[in-house]
Amino acid sequence: MLQFITHTNDFFDYTASAMLALEGGCRWIQLRMKEASTEVIRETARRLLPVCRRYGATLILDDRADLVRETGADGVHLGKNDMPVKEARRLLGPEYIIGGTANSFDDVQRLAADGVDYIGLGPFRFTTTKKNLSPVLGLEGYRDILARCREEGIAIPVVAIGGITRNDIPDLLATGIRGIALSGTILNADRPVEEARLILNLFKEFSI
Repeated sequence: MLQFITHTNDFFDYTASAMLALEGGCRWIQLRMKEASTEVIRETARRLLPVCRRYGATLILDDRADLVRETGADGVHLGKNDMPVKEARRLLGPEYIIGGTANSFDDVQRLAADGVDYIGLGPFRFTTTKKNLSPVLGLEGYRDILARCREEGIAIPVVAIGGITRNDIPDLLATGIRGIALSGTILNADRPVEEARLILNLFKEFSI
């Protein structure tokens, strides 16, 4: 599973970045607009939703569980400083997707107990797209945490995130990761649509 997290650069805004990923074959968009107002997030989500539906893609809002129902999004991704998972679940009910951010096995255990549907585990390496970055994990970090998940019977899908490039993906998928979340790697490529397609081809080798 390839998850695209919206971002901006000198050429593309949040909506355009999502459109490029969708055109490249990505079927999971996380709308992340940390500095935007509630109204701008609401309008952007409403604009993106029919496009995602046309592509058969999932639309997840970053942080804003309160906007999920009214925008028609499929769920929310919650960072470590966002709304607690249990509170979001009470707000949204079982039919919506709730993901959570983890940096350690303890985080994974807690999120699993709280009932998330997937976990974004990272960062893999340093990334400029996130402030207050947690300690980087590297390949060994993923191997260790996923091994402990298997020992503890935690089967929730884990997605790698944070500074990942196309060349990193085969080694990451070999750890047992179920998905990769990308932002700048696609958006800042010379040809973003082609980059997304090349990345998705790597997933086929692992039947993910």
